Amino acid sequence: MQKFNVTGMSCAACSARVEKAVNKLNGVKSCNVSLLTNTMVVEGDVLPADIIKAVEEAGYGAGEMALAGETDLKRNNENRAADPSFVQQKETKALLFRFLISLAALFPLIYFSMGHSMWNLPIPVFFEENQIGLALLQMLLSAIVLIINQRFFVSGTKAIFNRAPNMDSLVALGSGSSFVWSTFVLFFMTGAQKNGDLQLCHKLMHALYFESAAMVLVLITFGKMLESLSKGKTTNVLKSLMNLAPQTAVLIKDGKEAEVSASALQSGDFFVLRPGSRIPADGEVIEGNSTIDESSLTGESMPVDKAKGDRVFTGTINQEGFLKCKVTKVGKDTTLAKIIQMVSDSAATKAPVARIADKVSGIFVPVVMSIAVCVVAVWIFAGKDTGYALARGISVLVISCPCALGLATPVAIMVGTGVGAKNGILFKTAQSLEETGKAQIVVLDKTGTITEGKPEVTDVFVEDGLSFASFEKLIFAVEMQSEHPLAKAVCRYGNDKNINSETILKFCKILEFENMPGRGVKARINFSGNEKTEPGVHEKTIYAGKSDYICKTLGIALSSKMEQNLDKIVQEGKTPLLFSDKNRLLGLVAVADKIKADSKDAVEKLKKAGIEVYMLTGDNKNTAAAIAQKVGISEFVANVTPLEKADCIKALQRKGKVIMAGDGINDAPALTGADIGMGMGSGTDIAMEACQVVLVNSSVEAVANAITISRKTLRNIHENLFWAFFYNLLGIPLAAGVFIPLFGWELSPMFGAAAMSLSSFCVVSNALRLNLLRFGKKIKKDNIFEMNKKEVQMTKTLKVEGMMCSHCEGRVKKVLEAVDGVTEAVVSHEKGTAVVTLSKEVASDLLKKAVEDADYKVLAVE
Repeated sequence: MQKFNVTGMSCAACSARVEKAVNKLNGVKSCNVSLLTNTMVVEGDVLPADIIKAVEEAGYGAGEMALAGETDLKRNNENRAADPSFVQQKETKALLFRFLISLAALFPLIYFSMGHSMWNLPIPVFFEENQIGLALLQMLLSAIVLIINQRFFVSGTKAIFNRAPNMDSLVALGSGSSFVWSTFVLFFMTGAQKNGDLQLCHKLMHALYFESAAMVLVLITFGKMLESLSKGKTTNVLKSLMNLAPQTAVLIKDGKEAEVSASALQSGDFFVLRPGSRIPADGEVIEGNSTIDESSLTGESMPVDKAKGDRVFTGTINQEGFLKCKVTKVGKDTTLAKIIQMVSDSAATKAPVARIADKVSGIFVPVVMSIAVCVVAVWIFAGKDTGYALARGISVLVISCPCALGLATPVAIMVGTGVGAKNGILFKTAQSLEETGKAQIVVLDKTGTITEGKPEVTDVFVEDGLSFASFEKLIFAVEMQSEHPLAKAVCRYGNDKNINSETILKFCKILEFENMPGRGVKARINFSGNEKTEPGVHEKTIYAGKSDYICKTLGIALSSKMEQNLDKIVQEGKTPLLFSDKNRLLGLVAVADKIKADSKDAVEKLKKAGIEVYMLTGDNKNTAAAIAQKVGISEFVANVTPLEKADCIKALQRKGKVIMAGDGINDAPALTGADIGMGMGSGTDIAMEACQVVLVNSSVEAVANAITISRKTLRNIHENLFWAFFYNLLGIPLAAGVFIPLFGWELSPMFGAAAMSLSSFCVVSNALRLNLLRFGKKIKKDNIFEMNKKEVQMTKTLKVEGMMCSHCEGRVKKVLEAVDGVTEAVVSHEKGTAVVTLSKEVASDLLKKAVEDADYKVLAVE
């Protein structure tokens, strides 16, 4: 994929011309030109120089640009000129300057041309009864406006000579025709004055259109300025994403900290993060604990806890703790760079719905020019004078607007893509954004999509006569030797209970360990420590595994109590782990993959949107049934292989368009086979590659939100296209004078220019309404008071030792109120307390440290 900046385009006819020219080159597979961002994306085996040459031969300019993420995320002054957003700002400023200077010449022109004749406004004595002088003044003022806005004439004339007339051609012909006609009339006036025919001279004054020639240019420049401002707003999300990456980083080198440019970081480097700092590169925490605000990437407002081994991402914010991290990804490989790339690429592609507008835009201008010529001829043939007929033809030229057609789709796509990115939903192409909303069926993978994808111990049952604490240590000792996901769940449970390898050494020693795939594990344990599961027993062989292995293979009988517990675990869809010695069962552990907090509400939301929801899983039927029932899914298929998942998708596609959402390698065939594949951001790289939509925050609710965004965007596109077609279908006949015989409706060129200026602005403004989309739980009005009440009561009380006087109170108050999030601290040395009022959650350790750094001792924080 190659990306280029394109200059000189003014309307959809221009972008269609550029696409046509580049598509003619041998080796070009596809070419998409965006009028919104003035960029072009080309796929195929073609040299950049040949592409640029083709664009230049078509009458436009082009320059190669880096794909988003290939250069530093923070652009420096050297490459700003290649930044589309910088080009857009520069163009807006230039249009504003042209508009203001043009206004300075237009106001006196209107005053002398219309103010005196229509409203009898006073004029200098020199111009009274001096028709030639007034006409010359109008011509000079009009010429100033034409010179200021010469870009329309240069671009429009060039396009005509290249046999690709565009919007500038229409404007140039309309304004130029008015000026040339008025100049001819001025010469006729001089002849009439020479012959002493003052009455004819006065009559010809009303045939002058100098003010129309200038007004058309000023109004269209004003419309272009509004359009440019609005277009700039549509790319705000992309610009905000690019601004997330910090310019500097605190690098650790040879044991010392040094502030360096973020772009200087390399994979394997170490950097530190302090509270409030943005993360300069993707990395892994190797020391410290903190919370990270990842809302800029995921759309989730809740901060995420980070500890040793957790991943951190570029552009996110460290909120309160100190972290030392190792760089794992830099530059274009970071998550942020990939998000920027996806948003940029999506905006550069075209939705299928845009093809109709593109076809119309390609022939629009020549057709309008032909209509204008016919209109002039018809009115002259009908007996009207040339000035009147010319005014009708000019009105047709200036009211016609191919821009509205060309912008109808891309602005909505850009804004819709941006709204998705803000909410952690990344559409890879414009087609995926359009097709998502057309889905009738959503298929959800279970593990990692509906559930967390991280098994957790939910229940522990111990046989009578055994110590619960000893059993917990025993299962930890056995499972810490295994790499199985269920074993890791048991180890995490032990860690939560403050059981670790040091604790186990005091309890027992593993003499032998054997992993038996598909059945379980076996460990020979020496209880040489002070604690023993049974008095006088120093060595045992412990078995752990599935019920079939423990009960059938080993022949271990279960007590009625344990049978009931086992049945309960199975019915709830949990996975049972049985632990026994050679003679009897020691206990049961229930492991379950927890359902994500938003899964049930999201499924309900999908159903309300008229979508059928299915679940596919490789897990057993009991577990699948339990999970499906809890989240409200009535249709599911269990015990399926990856290829069988793909077959299920094909079968469902007979009923309608299908979305498949998954996160693993085993989901890749189904993701590829579905009409739209949605990959969870927490999933594998293979799943990410196989999908068309990436859900950064990995929630089922994001699936529902993606469908909502798609449907709203598609509706917005249809509104824009309707407006663009309706405007031209109504405006061109009105300007041509079709309604004059019927209703007396007559449109002057000036009003035609004003309508044209506002048409594109209306289309862009309508697309910007998509930014009003909001997702999240609504707060009931009845609960607002309760919420405010809780916010007011967000306080913590510190018991402080060592305060002796009011001076001590003031010192403690000062250090506490310096902590971010503390709005007030009420300190009493008599009570030995400090009551702090918080505007947000503040860690107790942070408050304690602030006081103890001031040489006072904190006994407790309540």
